[in-house]
Amino acid sequence: MKIVIFDMDGVIFDSERLVLDSWEKVGKKYGIKDVGKTLTDCIGTNKVKTQMIVQEHYGKEFDYEKYSKEASLLFREYVRENGLPVKKGVRELLQYLKDENIPVGLASSTRLAVVEEELRQAGLYDYFQVIVGGDQLKRSKPEPDIYLMACEKMKTAPENAYAVEDSYNGIRAAYAAGMHPVMVPDLLPATQEMREMSIAVFDDLDLVMRYFQSEGCLKS
Repeated sequence: MKIVIFDMDGVIFDSERLVLDSWEKVGKKYGIKDVGKTLTDCIGTNKVKTQMIVQEHYGKEFDYEKYSKEASLLFREYVRENGLPVKKGVRELLQYLKDENIPVGLASSTRLAVVEEELRQAGLYDYFQVIVGGDQLKRSKPEPDIYLMACEKMKTAPENAYAVEDSYNGIRAAYAAGMHPVMVPDLLPATQEMREMSIAVFDDLDLVMRYFQSEGCLKS
């Protein structure tokens, strides 16, 4: 029996656009140039890795904590007022996997407490047997650690696991872990590197579900 492990931001939730929009508002307020482009390079990584990338770009004196906190407040304010948008096809795919008794996990670079809270608010928490957050490990995606931990917790070898990802760093992490990466691009298009690392690339999760249904790969 195979398992499926999902990334969260950009796969489950349409949240990466909100994060970038929040950072761009902060950048405009404080005159930080190209902040949107810089944060795009951080997609799929945890807070520590993001800070490292940002300070490599702007310098060690860049007050990442200050700007990050302000961007986070803007993000949370939007979510409180409007809710966190769920990506097209998420509920149908998760229900299909549940009906087929396919074990499902989640491996997100976001802090575990935030991941669990957002999944509960969306009514999706109970679909996942295992949830791993980015603050539970030292090394972030694109390193394979988070996926290896998720597979270990699910008592399944990586070669028997599919990873559903949207980001370059996420696909690199799943590939390095020895899994079967399935890419559903969000903000960034699939490059040649991503196509070579992925077993398939789809425009949305509806197509991912059709792939799992037609190929029968989850039961092989």
